[in-house]
Amino acid sequence: MAKNTSLYFRIVEGRNLPAKDVSGTSDPYCIVKVDNEVVARTATIWKNLNPFWGEEYTLHMPMGFHTLTFYVMDEDTIGHDDVIGKISLSKEVIANQSKGLDNWLNLTRVDPDEEVQGEIHVALELHREAQRTWLQCRVIEARDLAPRDITGTSDPFTRILYNNLSAETSIIKKTRFPHWDETLELCLDEAGESELGSVTLEVWDWDMVGKNDFLGKVEIPMSCLYRTPLLQGWFRLLPLGNSEDDAGGKLGALRLKVRLAEERILPSLYYQPLIDLLVEAVISPAEVDDLTPLTLLEEVTTVESRQDIAMTLVKIYLGQGLVVPFLDYLNTREVHHTTDPNTLFRSNSLASKAMEQFMKAVGMIYLHEVLKPIINHIFEEKKYIELDPCKIDLNRCRRISFKGTASEAEVRDSSVGMLQMYLTTIMEAIVNSVSQCPLAMRVVFKQLHKRVEEQFPEPENEDVKYLAISGFFFLRFFAPAILTPKLFHLRDHHADTRTSRTLLLLAKALQSVGNLGLQLGHGKEQWMAPLHPIILCSVASIKDFLDKLIDVDHDAVCEVPQRAAYSPSVTIREGFLQKHKADGPQLLKRFAFKKRYFWLSSETLSYAKTPEWQTRSSITIQSVCAVERVDENAFQVQNAMQVVTQDPEGQLNTMYLQCKNVNELNQWLSAIRKASIYNEHMLPSFHPGAHHGNKWTCCLQADRTALGCSRTHSAVTLGDWSDPLDPDAEAQTIYKELLQGKDKISPKPHIDFGSTLWPGSRNRKQYLERQETEAPEQEETVVEPNKPSDRVEVPMLERSERFCAVASRLLNVVLDLERAHTSFQRKEREEANSLILPQ
Repeated sequence: MAKNTSLYFRIVEGRNLPAKDVSGTSDPYCIVKVDNEVVARTATIWKNLNPFWGEEYTLHMPMGFHTLTFYVMDEDTIGHDDVIGKISLSKEVIANQSKGLDNWLNLTRVDPDEEVQGEIHVALELHREAQRTWLQCRVIEARDLAPRDITGTSDPFTRILYNNLSAETSIIKKTRFPHWDETLELCLDEAGESELGSVTLEVWDWDMVGKNDFLGKVEIPMSCLYRTPLLQGWFRLLPLGNSEDDAGGKLGALRLKVRLAEERILPSLYYQPLIDLLVEAVISPAEVDDLTPLTLLEEVTTVESRQDIAMTLVKIYLGQGLVVPFLDYLNTREVHHTTDPNTLFRSNSLASKAMEQFMKAVGMIYLHEVLKPIINHIFEEKKYIELDPCKIDLNRCRRISFKGTASEAEVRDSSVGMLQMYLTTIMEAIVNSVSQCPLAMRVVFKQLHKRVEEQFPEPENEDVKYLAISGFFFLRFFAPAILTPKLFHLRDHHADTRTSRTLLLLAKALQSVGNLGLQLGHGKEQWMAPLHPIILCSVASIKDFLDKLIDVDHDAVCEVPQRAAYSPSVTIREGFLQKHKADGPQLLKRFAFKKRYFWLSSETLSYAKTPEWQTRSSITIQSVCAVERVDENAFQVQNAMQVVTQDPEGQLNTMYLQCKNVNELNQWLSAIRKASIYNEHMLPSFHPGAHHGNKWTCCLQADRTALGCSRTHSAVTLGDWSDPLDPDAEAQTIYKELLQGKDKISPKPHIDFGSTLWPGSRNRKQYLERQETEAPEQEETVVEPNKPSDRVEVPMLERSERFCAVASRLLNVVLDLERAHTSFQRKEREEANSLILPQ
C-alpha cells in the first residue's frame, strides 16, 4: 500500500515588516522550504512593508515530509540578502487543521542551531558481560547535511554522549555526505549502568577559527537498547530544540493558507468496483433523471471541495477514455434542469467545475500557443493604460504631447488605441486557432451546443447555444488567463501594477466578447464605452469561429485510456537552459555551461542552439532514471539540475542543466519527472555532486560508478494541469469524499432528495418519507412548487426503490473500501509494533 502526501500552500500577504534598507523600507520576497529543500520563491515586492503576493503551490510528495518553512527575505542588489524572519510549521500542526490553516502568523527569528537537516546512518549495540557493560556505536555515514561553510559544504564529525562520557569520529573535510564507517565505544560501568536517560549523537561542522557549528542530533533512550540490544538504520537529525522567539510581532507577520492531504493508496483491485460504478453511470444512463453514483456524489460534495472533486473526476474519466461522455452526461443534466437560459451554467455546479478543469487538463498547451506571444508583448511594453476617469493619474504616464504634460483626454485616447490594438491581436489569434484546439474540447463543445439547442429551440433563444460555449471558452478560460497569467503559467512572475491594470481592462473586454456584447451599456462601467464598437464588431466573427470549432467528427476523438492529458508529440515545456559541456575546462567549471534551447514532450527531451535551429539533439524520456538537483559546490553555480539516463547497455549518463532561478528549476524538475513517472528502473539514489578530480564532489568517493549518496525524489512534483493520471490516487479522493458524506447516501426513513436528484426541482427542502416496514397504499406524486402549470409527476415508491438500489450499491463499495483501509492500517500497526523506533 502506497502513501501519497499532497501539500497546498498559498502565501497571501505580509504586514508590518521591519525596514531593512536605508530608505526606510524593504524589498521582501519569500522562500519556501520543505525539509530544508527550496520548493518555491515568490516575486520581490519592491519598497513595501505590507506586500501582497497571492502566490499558491501544490506539492505532491509520496514520502511525506516533516517541516514546512517560510522565510521572508529582503533583496539587496549589493551583497547578501537579509533574512527578516521565518514561520516554521510541522507536519503535525498542519495535519491537525482538518479544513486547512488560514491565518496571520508572526515571524520568528532565524536561529542557526534550528536550521538543521539530513540523516545519519548508525548501528548501536549494547554489550553486557559479567564484568563489563559497554555501548558500541558504529557511525557509518550521513547525508544531506546543512552547508555551513562558504564553499556550500561542511567539515562534519560525530560525537556520542552518555552522561559524562563522550567519543568522537574523525573530521571529514568539504562534504555534506560524509562516510566515516568508524566504531566508537563507551564503557557504561564508568557512568553507572541504568535504563534511564538517553544516548545522544551530535553532528558538528568543524571550524579552524571560532566555535564549531551545530548540524543536528539524535537522542536514543537507553530503555530501547535494553529491550533491543542492536539498533541500526537511518535517523533524522533534529535541532537543539531552542524555544522560538516571535519577537513580540516586531518582525511582522504573514498571512498563509496551508492544507495537507495524506492518503494511503490501496492496490488497484480495491478501487475497481468504485471505478466500475462511475463508468456505468456514464455509459448506460437510461434517462437524464436516472439516479446514479454521480448524482449522489454531487449531493455530498461541499462548495469548497467541488473544484477538487471535479478535477479528480475529469482525470478518472480521462484515464478511462470516457471524458467526453462524462461531460456530456453532466452537461445534459445541467441543461435539462435549467428553465431560464439566462442562468445556464451560472452556478458552481459539478458540471460547471468539471468543464473548467477539463479545459485546463487538455487545453493549457493550446492556451499557451494562442496567448503567450501577446501576453509577453504586453509585459515588455509596460504601457500606462487607463479608461476610468476616477483612476487616471497624469503623473504616472509618460509624456504623450510635446507641448507638455498629457491631458486626461490624451491619456484616454491613447489608452483606447492601445487596448483596441491588444484586443484585436487577441481576437485574431483566437479566431484563427480552430485547428490548434484539442479535438476533445471541440467534441465536448459540439455536444454542449446540441444539448442547449434541443432544450431551447425557440427563435428568441438563438444565441443561447453560442453563449453556452463562449461562457466556458472566453469567460472561464481565456479571460482568467489574461487577468492572471502567472496562475496559468504564462509568466513566471505576477504583473506589476501598471501591466496588471492593462490585463484587467483586456479581461473585461474579452468577457464582453464572450457574452456576445449582450450586456454592453447595462453596467456601471460606462467608461468602457469606447471599446464597445470593436466588441460588437467581433460578435459575428466569434459566432463564425464557434461554428467552425464544433464542425468536427465525433469519432475523431480516440476514446482509449491515456496516461497523460496531452498527446505524445505536444511540447509540454520549452525554453532556454544552460547545458554543461562535458569536456569543459576543469579549472573553470562555471564557464563550462552553454546556452541551449530545450523542448520537452512526453517522448523526448531535445535541445538545439536556438529555437529556429533545424538540427536537434535529444534523449528519450523512456531512458530517464533520475531527475534531481545538483549541489552548488559541484560547478560553483546555483539552480542546477541533472537528468540521469540509462543506455541499452546499462551505462548511466548524466546531463547537467542550469536554470535562471529556483522557480524555473522546480518547474523543469517537475515537468521531466511527470513525463518519466511511469518509467521502469528509476534509481533509488543519486549523487548530488559531480565527478571531478577523480572523486565525487558530494561524498568524496573515487569510484565513478559508486552508488549514489542521497535518496532520489523522482516522484516529488508540483501540482498543475500537466499532472499525470493516477487512477488509484484519484479513486481514493472520491472514496474519501463519499466516506465523509456516507450518512447522506445511506437509505434511511428520511431522505433529502436535493435538486440533483429530482427532475426539474430546484428546491432542496423536498423530502421523501419512506416507510421501512410497509409501503404506502397508494402512490403519491412530487410536483415542482415553483411551476404548478408544468407538473412533473414521479411515483414516490418507484423513486424510493431506485434511490435505495443505487445508494446501497454505492454505500457497499464505500464500506468495502473502509474495511480494506482498516485492515491495511492494522497490518501497519502490527509491523510497527514489531520494530522499536528510537524517535
